[in-house]
Amino acid sequence: MNDKNQASTTRGVTGTLLTSADVGDNFVSAPFAQALVDIGRIDSRIVALTADLGKYTDVDGFAQCFPERFFQVGMAEQNMMGIAAGLARTGCIPFATTYCVFATRRAYDFIAMGAALGKANVKVIAGLPGLTTGYGGTHQGIEDIALMRSVPNLVVIDPCDATELTQAVAAIASYQGPVYMRLLRGKVSIVLDPNKYRFELGRAKLLQDGDDVLLISTGLMTGRALDAAKQLGVAGISAAVLHIGTIKPLDRDSLLSVIRRHQRVVVAENHFVSGGLASAIADILIDAGISVRLRRIGIPDVFCESGSIPYLNKRYRMNAEDIVSTVHAMFGK
Repeated sequence: MNDKNQASTTRGVTGTLLTSADVGDNFVSAPFAQALVDIGRIDSRIVALTADLGKYTDVDGFAQCFPERFFQVGMAEQNMMGIAAGLARTGCIPFATTYCVFATRRAYDFIAMGAALGKANVKVIAGLPGLTTGYGGTHQGIEDIALMRSVPNLVVIDPCDATELTQAVAAIASYQGPVYMRLLRGKVSIVLDPNKYRFELGRAKLLQDGDDVLLISTGLMTGRALDAAKQLGVAGISAAVLHIGTIKPLDRDSLLSVIRRHQRVVVAENHFVSGGLASAIADILIDAGISVRLRRIGIPDVFCESGSIPYLNKRYRMNAEDIVSTVHAMFGK
């Protein structure tokens, strides 16, 4: 398919063909706050909590509109998860916000026991995923997906842009049960056409079809995968791009239907190369008895350096150009 705005449907996987190059430098400011305020106006059960990070998780926009439904618990993430679980038991729909390193490393047991075990209707919103901050190992959430997808009953979501983040907020508010969602904060780019794309919890989306190689991505790596596909097309390589917005539950059937048409697969994620999306896909392939050439783009098994985001992306080979070079290597170029 060459029409960049044409919706595609392939073996049960639907999406929209729109690359970051198509929309230019378009951004939405604090889409999480805007979406949360919108649903808060409709549903009075929506409440928000934060652990001293209201400004830095964009939830302060909700606090300004609904101060009586906002809880600032201070630097006490474990306590915040317990409070959120308690509020859920009273009929509220709590959105608990902090950085993902603090939610997962400090409050893991409280999420597992307080929210997931009893299927409490808690939404954990986790900022600074992967290499979205230059503050080094103390603040970079590089293993959170591995931790959270191992918790039973917990939905795990990694939105790729402002469009998907906005739609996902409404979707998880309607979903009855615990959710962990990575947060893109501040000025968030638009990669997917908001008039065409529709987030569906648990569904993979084929954003671009292609015959030679399959790029599977999640989170902010999806924009880079689309850029890589465009560069590969110029080089005569037809690349499909499959976006995984929901890491758990993973859309197994759609994944397998697309992978079966490709012998070369590259998985790109803003996370450790182990324990995240690539590992989940490898598990599915092993269980299904499918053999493909699989390559992984992600953060190596290290605590990353401090530095500027462009430097870190180049240092750890997380750019679109790194996806392109990986594909070329698979073709022996």
